[in-house]
Amino acid sequence: MGSTNKTSRRRFLENTAAIGAIGAIGASQLIKSCSPGESTGKVEEPSFLATAPEGQPLKAGVVGCGGRGTGAAINFLDSGPGLSVVAVADVFQDRVDGIRKKLKDEKNVVLDDSNCFTGFDAYKRLIETDVDIVILATPPYFRPEHFQACVEARKHVFMEKPVAVDPVGARAVMAASKQAEAAGLCVVTGTQRRHQWSYNNLYARVKAGMIGDITSTNVYWNMGKLWHKEQLAGWTEMEFMLRDWVNWTWLSGDHIVEQHVHNIDVSNWFVGGVPVEAVGMGSRLRRPTGDCYDNFSVDFVYDKKLHMGSMCRQINDCANSVSEHIRGTKGYMIAGDNNQSLWDADGNVLYEYTSPVDAQGDPIENNPYVQEHTDLVAAIRTGNQIVEAEETAKSVLTAIMGRQAAYTGKKVTWEEMMGSGLKIGPKGEMKLGPVDMDKTSPIAGSAPA
Repeated sequence: MGSTNKTSRRRFLENTAAIGAIGAIGASQLIKSCSPGESTGKVEEPSFLATAPEGQPLKAGVVGCGGRGTGAAINFLDSGPGLSVVAVADVFQDRVDGIRKKLKDEKNVVLDDSNCFTGFDAYKRLIETDVDIVILATPPYFRPEHFQACVEARKHVFMEKPVAVDPVGARAVMAASKQAEAAGLCVVTGTQRRHQWSYNNLYARVKAGMIGDITSTNVYWNMGKLWHKEQLAGWTEMEFMLRDWVNWTWLSGDHIVEQHVHNIDVSNWFVGGVPVEAVGMGSRLRRPTGDCYDNFSVDFVYDKKLHMGSMCRQINDCANSVSEHIRGTKGYMIAGDNNQSLWDADGNVLYEYTSPVDAQGDPIENNPYVQEHTDLVAAIRTGNQIVEAEETAKSVLTAIMGRQAAYTGKKVTWEEMMGSGLKIGPKGEMKLGPVDMDKTSPIAGSAPA
């Protein structure tokens, strides 16, 4: 997948017509060509594709037609030539109607009624069509089952993060990822920082040893409250939960998993591994619906006793930051909050990323939400296979480990997560109606005697 200060600008875009099949490699594949944690002493300039190369026409279907599914469909269409969205699926008819209208209004895409599916089994019927790629964007509880079905049907996959909400689901995605790799399929996940130009330029320099050996990381996603839904008359309990999904742990994984996983994944990526244990805390102070917490603070420990300080919060009128800070023996890195830079130990700037522009001063950097689809399409068309699901599942399981540490107040280890039978969600058949499960928020520790 996958510059030095001013001279780095030459690395922007390579014309896809010029590079052909051999050079048509996305940013993530370039980065993965290097061993994690290995210092090279030499900066390998990342290269990026302006657009996916031409090739066989590729048809996509979208499972999960809310805001992110609709956005991913448009990002896919923007990522290169010869691409189409031909099928959609969602539990709810209004979501199907919504994506159809958006695709028609913005992309002049008209979907045939016969390729628009609703219900909990809608994904099965979509997979049975002749789509080449399936975009998975439902609430993440459903991701492991849907991903497995796509792999068995030999479909390439783009799936949003997080890819699971519990250890059982995360391990299922890891196993299905191995199957996808063996089958020659390509899989890209929604960890778009791994496809973002600035992060890849920082990674190349950290890998080259510009800030020395990594000694600690701190990652943050502190922001105001996200959205919520109030239950409307006529909605069953299941419908309310599905429409209010970010506020329910069984559907979202809680916000440390659903959102903060982006920052946790950056730490795992740069460190080159996963933490071995976690101790944390969190609470529910302001959230109006659901059972999720609205703040977490977790101390993760990698082997060699390298710590990751992790903090996330979704409460209005508090100090905000969405960023990653990585300290090394010779300096430190800042990424996020409109600052992408490397510094030496004395506070002098070593490198500061600036988005490149063309001769007319117009930006030429791809939106990372488009770049990840560009990299997927390029991989399919050139045979440079890319399979990101296992790495993303590991970062998701890291976030789950932190969540469970906060929920229980106990130290939780990676080994425990890899052997855990924890599977959250309702009992019985998935259908609209009452939801049979515990809906209380966990409280760590015990009450005073």
